[in-house]
Amino acid sequence: MTLWFVFALMTVAAIFAVLWPLSRGSAAQAGGSEAAVYRDQLAEIDRDVAAGLIGPSEAEAARVEISRRLLAAADGRDDLPAQANLTLRRSSTVLALVGLPVAAVAFYLSLGSPQLGDFPLASRSRAPDVNQPIDNLIAQVEAHLDKNPTDGRGWSVLAPALVRLGRYDDAIRALRNSITYNGDSAERRSDLGEALTGSAGGVVTSQAKAEFERAAALNADEPKAGYFLGLAAEQDGRRTDAAAIWRAMLAKAPADAPWRPLVQAALVRVGGPAAPALSNDAMAAAKDMNEADRGTMIRGMVDRLATRLKENGDDVEGWLRLVRAYMVMGERDKAVSALGDARQAVANDAERLRQLNEGLKNLGLDG
Repeated sequence: MTLWFVFALMTVAAIFAVLWPLSRGSAAQAGGSEAAVYRDQLAEIDRDVAAGLIGPSEAEAARVEISRRLLAAADGRDDLPAQANLTLRRSSTVLALVGLPVAAVAFYLSLGSPQLGDFPLASRSRAPDVNQPIDNLIAQVEAHLDKNPTDGRGWSVLAPALVRLGRYDDAIRALRNSITYNGDSAERRSDLGEALTGSAGGVVTSQAKAEFERAAALNADEPKAGYFLGLAAEQDGRRTDAAAIWRAMLAKAPADAPWRPLVQAALVRVGGPAAPALSNDAMAAAKDMNEADRGTMIRGMVDRLATRLKENGDDVEGWLRLVRAYMVMGERDKAVSALGDARQAVANDAERLRQLNEGLKNLGLDG
């Protein structure tokens, strides 16, 4: 409201600035008519004759001409320019009073943003600066939430930042508030279970497990819940159950799922038959074999993979499959040897070497 009042005062000032010169011109014109000038000229002629400056005949001729002009001015024949000037002034006045505000409003509506609310300077100074340290940004969000505790979006933004900083207790509180004000979901339950696990030093407590089970009930394909439920089984000593959970996850996961390496490494850790070196067709063919024949087939495929990689060592994924296969078969020495061969093969390609080291870290080996 204050802004519109200021705009109104500015408009009035602009109109006044336009009308002031016009009003002065009108007053000057009204105060000095032609008739008064001609009367002064007649009086001047009489003074000149008395002073002997002009002769009687010249004075009479001048009186006749000035009298003729005085009569014409009195009849209004010579007042047409003044009438035109008066009409012009009136038109200018109307234009200033009506046209100027209309033009200003039209200009503002086309270029301005009348639908936006106020954004006071104090609020702008409190807006987060993305260049600040994360601790400062978190402090600003926390201050905002102290005043607006029902802001669900604020809690959902704050929680993952607190987890990254290791402030698990504060993150747990933020996640519970996020569920309260944003609604329940598998993702929020999984995040809460992860924070509870972090608070317990990486142990999936019964409380954390309950949150992961709630997440799985809401969405059976929630990957974080599946991984931590498998981890809970592993920590309880139920390695077979953990392997079954993680194998089921991998069977349904897309090939480019970002969490696949983590689950594959976990499966290798519990000794599950991940068989990553086998294709889907080979796995189907091995399904009906006895244990000895299946082992022979897998051994043959691993050996062929090793031979191919010695001939062409640019296949980073192939090297990771080979190392993983040796670990699954319990041949760690061969896995370490394959690791050395892989690094030597891609040593001249920085990007492939980086991918190899990342994959090895996911397998639990030194990258």
